Order: sequence, then structure tokens, then C-alpha cells
Amino acid sequence: MFKILVIGIGENVLSRRQKELICGCGTVFGTQRFGTLAEEAGVAAEKFLPITPLADSLGAMAKLLEHETVAVLCSGDPLFYGIGKKLLDRFPPQQVEFYPALSSVQLACSRFKIPWDDARFVSLHGRSPGHLPTVLLRHPKTIIFTDRANSPDKIAARLLEYFQTIEDTDYGARITAMVVADIGLATENIFTGSLQQCVDTTFSPLNIFCLLLPQQPQTDVPVCSLGLGEETIAHSRGLITKNEVRAATLHTLQLPTRGVMWDIGAGSGSVSIEAARANPDLTVYAVEHNRTEIENIKSNIRKFRCFNVVPVSGRAPDALTSLPSPDRIFVGGSGGSLQQLIEIAKDILPQTGRIVVNGVIAKTVESAPRLMRANNFRVSTATVAVSRTDSEGNTQQFNPITIITGTR
Repeated sequence: MFKILVIGIGENVLSRRQKELICGCGTVFGTQRFGTLAEEAGVAAEKFLPITPLADSLGAMAKLLEHETVAVLCSGDPLFYGIGKKLLDRFPPQQVEFYPALSSVQLACSRFKIPWDDARFVSLHGRSPGHLPTVLLRHPKTIIFTDRANSPDKIAARLLEYFQTIEDTDYGARITAMVVADIGLATENIFTGSLQQCVDTTFSPLNIFCLLLPQQPQTDVPVCSLGLGEETIAHSRGLITKNEVRAATLHTLQLPTRGVMWDIGAGSGSVSIEAARANPDLTVYAVEHNRTEIENIKSNIRKFRCFNVVPVSGRAPDALTSLPSPDRIFVGGSGGSLQQLIEIAKDILPQTGRIVVNGVIAKTVESAPRLMRANNFRVSTATVAVSRTDSEGNTQQFNPITIITGTR
């Protein structure tokens, strides 16, 4: 059986063993920057083929394997965010052999002089990441594989824009950005600085990007992922979804581990904050038209460092037009636009999506199920009546809330 030899290259130098492996192959695939190395190993120019477009090269490999062994040259460890997975998806494991070198992450961290066993790894190569803070600001140390569309300077600019939105430029200014470009080449260079300095710098597209978040204790923030008390969440005039109702609402939403949620009429953002804390890969758009409440939402984002919450100042449905499509919609306050919101939900939610409306007044409790059914949702309702008794035996009762759920 002819095989594919996947040869990882570390610092742009081939070892004797690698040269021997390459010379034993009929054809060699790689990016243009590996062409010189292949030539040094004795590969004729016509036997060195581009690895991209990948679909074409995989097809060519399949034909060549009928009569010869081929080599694939790649950076570092091909099974660490590399081409290895694509090759194993296409060819049986017994036909693919791997010869890894030090990965680009290992080399980068040796340049940064930081350990990498406690890092989170994110690949933005050829991907649309959505809300970047959700992806990049949930771990103290994140190492990022970039591309031209998601270069370090562009990433830094988007993060700074978000910190301006939530009015937390101080935290953003204390994030350390580290970039090593052209590892192993004569043009290798290392950058360490602030996000703003990163924005003002141009980098070679061959780079590894690292973000180090400021380490400061949060002594005033509960360690629980779910179960924040009303007293810990900034809100106005007692206008906040009560703890027990919030818990029932989040349970009813059946939030996915990742995706997008709209919180319409978000108020103080209590539902958004709890949803975001419990599901750090979920991006929550907290839509609110009241300026004071928007400030409360921003304050809660800063306090709880829920950078996967995006405050959206405006009134639905107009404020929804620029948002990414949701997997879940929660309506805490419709502002008189409930019919329009349910019609939007019908058109935009995926088959597995759901809309949840909390009804406080009788009109909402009556109209929401009817409107959902008219828009082909299956409807269920649950009424939550909260009564609290303190340690001294004093009882406090709250108005019942009806939770109306629409599913496909």
C-alpha cells in the first residue's frame, strides 16, 4: 500500500531523516514557502505541488496513491490544528503516517517565555468567529491561530470596540497582547504590548497571537454559575426578574451550550447575565431601550465579567435587524410589539429553537399563546407564584408570572 507521509517542519529546517523521507516519495505537496525546502531535499520542481485548494490536492493525492507514496509538508504538528484531521477524514488511518515537529504553539511560547499547558487554544483560521469576546475573553491565557481576515491588529480593534461599548476601557487597557511572526525565518519578530499598540502594528500573516487577561480577585462576585441573588445584580427601582422566576425562565429556555440568545426587554440584564455565566460559549444580546437600564446592564457585565453579553440600546423590533440569528429568544418586555416579535421568531428561529415570553399582565398571558399558535408554534405555559418567608417568619408574596413557551 502506498502512503501519505505527513512531515511537520519546525523552524524552517529539514533534518536528515526528513530529507530521506521526502526523497522516497514520488510527489510532494506543500505551501509555496516550503518549495525551497523541498528543492533542497532534491525534489524536482514539477514534483512539488500546491496543497491549496485543498479539495483539488486531496483528489490528486488519491490518484497518485494508486502508484506512489506522496509527502505533505506542513508546519509543526499536523495533528494540532493542522492538516492531519483533513487527511484522516479522507484517507484510512493505515494509509497516513505522521512525522511531527515542534508545534508552532510550542515555539511561540518558548519565544514568549510562558508555559502553554494552562492555555486555551482557539483557531480563527478560515472561520467567522461571531462575537470575539465570547471566544477570546473567557480564559486567562488564550493562544490564537489567525489568518488575514482575523489578524492580531483586527482582533485587538474589535476587542477594544467592545470594551468601549461596555464602558470598561480600563480592563481592556490592562490586557497583554503577544505576537510572534515568521517563526524560524530571518524575518522572525516578537511583539508584546497593549491591545491599542497591537492595533497600530502590522504583522506578517504567519503568526501566533496570545492574549493574557489581567489577574485580579473578584471578592464581591459569587462563585456559583447559576443562582445570583437580586441584591448582587445592579437594577433600578426593584425592577428585576425575581430569583425564582429567573431560575424557571432559564430552565424553560433550555439554553444551548453555544450559539446566540436574544434577551428582549432585558431590563437590568439579570436573565442575560445568568444565562451567560452558565453558558460561557453562548453569546447573549441584551436589548433594552431604557437608558438607565442599559447602564445597569453594562455595570453587570463589568462586575461579573460576562463579556459574552452584548448590550443593545434600542427598541425591538427595530434594534434586532443587525443582530445575528438567534437560537433562543426571551421576551421579558415587548413594549407593545409582541405580535411583531413572535412573527420575527417564526421566520428566524431554527427548527430546534424556542421563544419564551414572561407574562406579567393579563393581556400578555392571553395574547402570547394565541399569537404563537397563529405562527405555527407549539405552546406550553407555566405559572410561577413566589412566596418567601424569612428567618423571622415574615412572608412576602409576589404577583404570579406566566411563562409562555413556543417551540416548533
